[in-house]
Amino acid sequence: MSKKKQLKSAGTWPSLISPEITGKLLEFSEPAWNKNSDLFWRERSSTKAEIYQYSFDKKEVIDLSPGTNVGGGIGYGGGSFTVNGDSIIYVEKGSNQLYLLSAADIQPRKITTSLCKTAAPRISPSGKYLIFIHSDGTDDTISITDIEGSSSPLPLVTGSDFYSYPRWHPDGSRLAWISWDHPNMPWDSSHLFLGELNNNPGNLPTLKDKTRIAGGKEISIVQPEFSPDGRYLSYISDRSGWWQIYILDLASGIHKQLTHTQAEHTLPPWLQDQRTYGFSNDSQWIFFTRNQAGFSSLWQVNLESGQESQINLDEDYTWLEGFAISPQNDQIALIASRGDIPHRLITVTPNGQTSVIRNSTPEVQPGNIFSLPEPVSWSDSEGNMIHGLFYPPHNPSFTDNNLPPLMIIIHSGPTRQKWAEFEPRAQFFSSRGYGVLVVNYRGSTGYGRNYRQALKRQWGVMDVEDCLSGAHFTAARGWADPDKMVLLGSSSGGLTVLQTLVTYPGVFRAGISLYGIANHLTLLENPPKFERFYSNWLLGPYPEKASVYQERSPLFSADRIRDPVAIFQGGKDPIVPLDQAEQIVGALRKNGVPHEYHLYPEEGHSFKRAENVQDFYLKADAFLRKYVMTPK
Repeated sequence: MSKKKQLKSAGTWPSLISPEITGKLLEFSEPAWNKNSDLFWRERSSTKAEIYQYSFDKKEVIDLSPGTNVGGGIGYGGGSFTVNGDSIIYVEKGSNQLYLLSAADIQPRKITTSLCKTAAPRISPSGKYLIFIHSDGTDDTISITDIEGSSSPLPLVTGSDFYSYPRWHPDGSRLAWISWDHPNMPWDSSHLFLGELNNNPGNLPTLKDKTRIAGGKEISIVQPEFSPDGRYLSYISDRSGWWQIYILDLASGIHKQLTHTQAEHTLPPWLQDQRTYGFSNDSQWIFFTRNQAGFSSLWQVNLESGQESQINLDEDYTWLEGFAISPQNDQIALIASRGDIPHRLITVTPNGQTSVIRNSTPEVQPGNIFSLPEPVSWSDSEGNMIHGLFYPPHNPSFTDNNLPPLMIIIHSGPTRQKWAEFEPRAQFFSSRGYGVLVVNYRGSTGYGRNYRQALKRQWGVMDVEDCLSGAHFTAARGWADPDKMVLLGSSSGGLTVLQTLVTYPGVFRAGISLYGIANHLTLLENPPKFERFYSNWLLGPYPEKASVYQERSPLFSADRIRDPVAIFQGGKDPIVPLDQAEQIVGALRKNGVPHEYHLYPEEGHSFKRAENVQDFYLKADAFLRKYVMTPK
């Protein structure tokens, strides 16, 4: 439509950003290169995840694992596969076992056969051995086997509750890894170890000894890597208050901090094997991504001089993740996006020249239909600074002289952060006339350790207060109608939606909760190992603080909710089980609160199937038209 039309109210704007578009997006993760500089990645559609390879010679994408569902099974996932030459080791989602896929085999060969879960496989420099994280749900180890799977896996590193980032030294004689123990989460306190291996001819290597290199109480260590020449062991530590990059000279034992800007240089290790930096092939530089206020950029630092410089890309992307660097030509693979550019798998040369390898959507949409996020910060009544992103209502075909309604989007986690990436929910609703404020409340990643740790014992209070102050800030700026405000959140964000409606009834016109927590007490009954003590940190020790668990559970105060609520839930959710939704829906029904309940029986934690994603958007839009866009 070339001519703008003025409508009487926002929320009725026809939009080119349809539910079908948002439901068809592909998801890229874990890019990796082999020694021949072939590029691989994990690609998830609505029903499965497979390993793909890009042929630079033929300029084509190849599906290497058709019909296979690939995904790490420990914690929240990640660490799904590794490559070495023509060999690919991957975790088969479902069985959680390791398979070998090589050019010599017609079909993948099973390497492990235990009932335990596996993740983060790494092939030795010699190509003979394989290390990986092994978990039976009670005990975790770093285990070792031969790459052919002819030997039963043996525990190589034991004694800690959790492990991540197992890494081989280039000469194969040493290992580095991260470990942490209950009651900590890895972004609270963790350790970096370096281990020496025994070479046992005819048998698998064993651990000779180990040395703690970095970390400790209230220090989080992430992402160790050896330099290609074997001289350095790098890692990321938040001992300064921000996640900064360090290197250890293995010969001299001297540690050196390379980055100093008050910004984050990694993400919390929710997933195995997340990467944000890498060494140049000559071991003289480290290339890395930097997160400042939710906007990402690409940098390089010289190991000797410490001189930093930004790499300006051909395309101005605002979020970069999934870092992997070629061992031959320092070409970097990244997953890149922007408010108006859906996620892409790209490659970047050291001088910033970019190439698009794969787009997450086949749909070609004009860039001017999207809203661009703006970083915002505001103070609460006590002077605390809170941060977020604001998406102005935007639709090039329509205008409206009225103040727009406001949607507050609350991230999951609760330690996560919303970044300046392509955000389908924000785009869907901003194109329909909503101003969208994404709140990175205190406790979120991206603003330093103190900000991240501020949620301790304050979950269900501080997040609620920050969403409320964010709504008042937005309305006071004249960006939104204070009488038409709505909340939307998933998982822990769904908890914040419900708890806000409990604490401040009548302030918001409605709330939408996707697989949100409603009752902390039932979550304590059988928590996954990764989260076993997370509630202690967020709420306090149980049963000593049982009253806090009840006060912060929306279910027990549901009689205070009077604003309409829409509940969306997956029937196979292992993290926020179905009974959470059933309990809160029962309470809403009992109390006569207007509500909708939409169950997707085959979905887990978050919705993956395209038809269900589309259905969510259609039903959420209709719900808001009914309860927000009509007069009180």
